[in-house]
Amino acid sequence: MTAPGLFLARLRLTDFRSWRGLDARFGASLICIAGENGAGKTNLLEAISLLAPGRGLRGARIGEIGRQEEGAGLPWAAAGRFETRAGPMEIGTGTDPEGATERRIYRLDGQALRSQAMLAERMAAVWITPQMDRLFQEGASGRRRFLDRLVWALEPGHAREVAAHDNAMAERNRLLVEGRADPAWLAGLEDAMARHAVAVAAARRALMLRLNAELAAGRATGAFPVARLDISCPITAGLVENPALAVEDALRQGLATERRRDAAASGAARGAHRADLNLIHMPKGISAEFCSTGEQKALLVSVVLAHASLIAEARGFAPLLLLDEVAAHLDPARREALFAALAALPAQVFMTGTDAEVFAPLAGIGQVFGAGNGRLFALR
Repeated sequence: MTAPGLFLARLRLTDFRSWRGLDARFGASLICIAGENGAGKTNLLEAISLLAPGRGLRGARIGEIGRQEEGAGLPWAAAGRFETRAGPMEIGTGTDPEGATERRIYRLDGQALRSQAMLAERMAAVWITPQMDRLFQEGASGRRRFLDRLVWALEPGHAREVAAHDNAMAERNRLLVEGRADPAWLAGLEDAMARHAVAVAAARRALMLRLNAELAAGRATGAFPVARLDISCPITAGLVENPALAVEDALRQGLATERRRDAAASGAARGAHRADLNLIHMPKGISAEFCSTGEQKALLVSVVLAHASLIAEARGFAPLLLLDEVAAHLDPARREALFAALAALPAQVFMTGTDAEVFAPLAGIGQVFGAGNGRLFALR
């Protein structure tokens, strides 16, 4: 296995969910954490995910993260020391210790960061959680978030485009619902929506094409089934045959034409928020929504492995892989295939499970820790 270009060597937590305090050191590329339900395993993965841009694997608000005491969340902090090819790096995040802001703060090597985009250039993480087992049975918003996280890890500016689109859309929705239909104001917001929606759709489509090529090559996915991403989105479809400016013009005109309809519906019928993601199980030729739970998990694993390989090639380092209860729903053959694929990947991987014996094949390859009673301790 090639040494990871992004390696979490030390994790420190203060009043983070169930962890009053933690100072853990990691010395392997494969880190396995075993423990009973409620031992804090997922909380550890969430803490690592929050060292990357975004709201982490739970999408939690800042006030929900601090350890609960007398019904209130305490101020909290998470910090990681990373080894990178450019040298050591320290990332910290949490509540403002001085209480000057209610927003989550970030620090890189002790210096406050003005934006998450600066962090995205240095740090990336992708994950699979048990909640994602329902990804193909629930609404499109979860699938869009999953897709956008994949894009963001390759294109740090993507989050700004998504946020700018959503902010313009929210303001337009508010004006339409309130009946404050100032034509110039609305036109400006619709222009912003169109520009940012096309940028978002173009980035999503570019990621889809690159990732599908990586999946088809099968370099990182091993014995996992080949998946193919399909994006259902009129804007994305328009970009296949038309220049971006023409797609922008059509979207801008459509938004202006449908103001009355959008006012009645309290939402825009057009925009980047209307996209949906599907995965195709290529050997069977069927959509993920019709696959078994085990097959869906295998498809997600295939996508995440290929994505990590793609990022390593494009950015010089693979993202941290956070795999929560990833062995659940995988049969022994697929579990063995997973461990083999992870061992060959140039990425640091954190896995959790309730049974330490599941990780026995990784003896001598990775580190296995136990979690319980607010402690993290070495098992082997």
